[in-house]
Amino acid sequence: MDIPAMATASTSSLAQVQFLQRQAASLLLYQSVLQSEAAIAFLELLQAIRYTDADARGCLQAYGNYFYALAAQNQNWEDYLISQILICENPFSRMAQQRDFSELPPALIAAAQNDLQILQSLYECSTACLSEWVQTVAHLPVSPVVWYQEHNHLSSNITLYLPDWEHWADAVEELAAYYRKFGLGLFAEYRALRWQNGQFVGIPYPDPIKLSTLVGYEWQRDALLKNTEFLLCGETALHVLLYGSRGSGKSSLVKALLNEYGERQLRVLEVGKSDLQDLPKIVEQLRGVPQKFIIFVDDLSFEEDDDAFKALKVVLEGNLTARPQNVVVYATSNRRHLIREYFADRPTPKDHEEIHAWDTMQEKLSFSDRFGLTLTFEPANQQTYLTIIRHLAAQTKINLSPEDLEYQALQWATRHNGRSGRTARQFIDFLKADISLFSTTNIKS
Repeated sequence: MDIPAMATASTSSLAQVQFLQRQAASLLLYQSVLQSEAAIAFLELLQAIRYTDADARGCLQAYGNYFYALAAQNQNWEDYLISQILICENPFSRMAQQRDFSELPPALIAAAQNDLQILQSLYECSTACLSEWVQTVAHLPVSPVVWYQEHNHLSSNITLYLPDWEHWADAVEELAAYYRKFGLGLFAEYRALRWQNGQFVGIPYPDPIKLSTLVGYEWQRDALLKNTEFLLCGETALHVLLYGSRGSGKSSLVKALLNEYGERQLRVLEVGKSDLQDLPKIVEQLRGVPQKFIIFVDDLSFEEDDDAFKALKVVLEGNLTARPQNVVVYATSNRRHLIREYFADRPTPKDHEEIHAWDTMQEKLSFSDRFGLTLTFEPANQQTYLTIIRHLAAQTKINLSPEDLEYQALQWATRHNGRSGRTARQFIDFLKADISLFSTTNIKS
């Protein structure tokens, strides 16, 4: 390219960069789309191209940062931008999540259309285009490496793909329908979440356990599945207490529901005992969103006058505020009576003590009855334990004779934590690793 032609190309590039910067600054609702790491790197690259320093080092470094941000996300710029639009929380998306499109304020719809048109122009500024601009302004013999991945539609839930529209502004009603069906923000992005430091936090790698691996407590599983179906169908589901022997699979059963029903918009929100006082606030924030939520409280028990006890009681029993139909509490415990009781707590006829002390005690002992459904997990007997062992061994394709498998399993239970589903899983995991290591060693030999 000769000098005049290069100067013309550079001038054209700068004009396009200025246009894109003005567009980005004109967003009315979707500003947060451009506040993520890759988007910030994109804007900084535009700025570096527009104001290239003498040796273009800043421009090249900005391109490297942009490339790195996309590579870290393992997404193209185009797919990344769309994913941010689909989870963006703003006045339009929040209202569209809860109302029909015809009920949305016209000014809000117009603002969303304005932003979609702007975001389309940013979408069309591909990484290949940016690479060519960097080559031009930095006077490079070849353009920098372009980050590229095959396009993916982000999720099996995605029914709206904006590039199918010639003008994104025309897709505003479809986008509103998407928000209403699939939600937005963290609840659209993650199936498993936890409440931490007063806010929701997504769990990117939830426990992959499946219902098919859990055997030995079939009626408990079926009852929990039926109650969860009520929740997913919009019927009134019951709060559930799963209590009984340690290692019997209570927590695993709840976690497996996520892998069974995640595609049907089920979400599991883990709340620790120390955060239970926030429960009423959590429930109100879940009200009205399209997902269905299981608030999962593991290993539940209380001390006397525990604030968490009072907060959970409000959620289980309700108050003047109507209970949201999309939220239930599933709690596990090793204790049938969730509030610790000591012999010193038992009422005795002494002066200066509560007259109706037995009523207070019954209030404590009957707290578990406030759960609409209680599922009991008895300790595994030998038959149940061996049934679990055989089932897991078949799934893991462990090739041992039934006699040898059972003998080793019983020896393992004796030497370790007794008979339970947890012990069975630990034994199978150990046996699988041991067989695999033995086979590898023989092959090398």
